[in-house]
Amino acid sequence: MIIHVWPIAGSRSYAKLQCGRSIIPALIGKNGLTTHKREGDLCTPVGHFTLRKVYYRADRIEPPVTALPVAPMTQHDGWCDDPTSLFYNQFITCPHPDRHEALWREDHVYDLVVVIGYNDDPPIAGHGSAIFMHLQRPERTPTEGCVALTEQDLRTVLASGAKAITIHAPQE
Repeated sequence: MIIHVWPIAGSRSYAKLQCGRSIIPALIGKNGLTTHKREGDLCTPVGHFTLRKVYYRADRIEPPVTALPVAPMTQHDGWCDDPTSLFYNQFITCPHPDRHEALWREDHVYDLVVVIGYNDDPPIAGHGSAIFMHLQRPERTPTEGCVALTEQDLRTVLASGAKAITIHAPQE
């Protein structure tokens, strides 16, 4: 199954995610969508991508039901977002000398996170990294380029058997 994300007209960071017959509210990047993703642009990339793997905080939540590979997160898990690194846009173990994002966070945003296969085969330096589906913040603020859902909605998407995502450009 493929899920689809469509921007909501007149909004930069609100979208709807279609999973089968269900339409689910979603959040996207603060600066909307782009077909020319760059590191740090706060945009969500447009395109068709494979869903790679699911990580979850086993100390906080139960593992999801999904057809994707699943792994419990550890305090040493990270994701390299340093365009000068040989590990750019890859899972890493911390501590790590290159700039990176910790997956083990104090907030709950990454309690359940799905790696979207964007710019990873192979990664191109500066074209964006750490594009995930993850949990929304309680205040429903935009993401830095990811797709964010409530935990219940993300679990529904994962249980659907979804293995790919298409993020659509706005309709003109």
